[in-house]
Amino acid sequence: MGVTYHESNARMSQVAVHNGTVYLAGQVPADATVGMRGQTEQVLARIDELLAQAGTSKEHLISAQVWVTDMAEFAEMNEVWEAWVVPGRPPVRAALEAKLAKPEWKVEIMVIAALPDA
Repeated sequence: MGVTYHESNARMSQVAVHNGTVYLAGQVPADATVGMRGQTEQVLARIDELLAQAGTSKEHLISAQVWVTDMAEFAEMNEVWEAWVVPGRPPVRAALEAKLAKPEWKVEIMVIAALPDA
């Protein structure tokens, strides 16, 4: 089975699907003028959108990688995350502090999800 790519440009794709698994690129906020809560909400909404385009949803998350620029804001990101994640179905997750590509970004999240059984 081949790989399909969505929302691609010369550098990267936002989504790749292979063998029943959906891989998302790291998602960042569109409006970086808001704080950690607002940025995290934007990122998770974008993840919802991309997963839906690929034919799946957060109910089928397998794993997540979370990068925050300041661990002092980690709890605030987690509050938004915990309200978003499906109860009883949290993915495996790694989270760490990192310098992101743009200094105004506070959070970046990358997920992998399964396609639902047909």
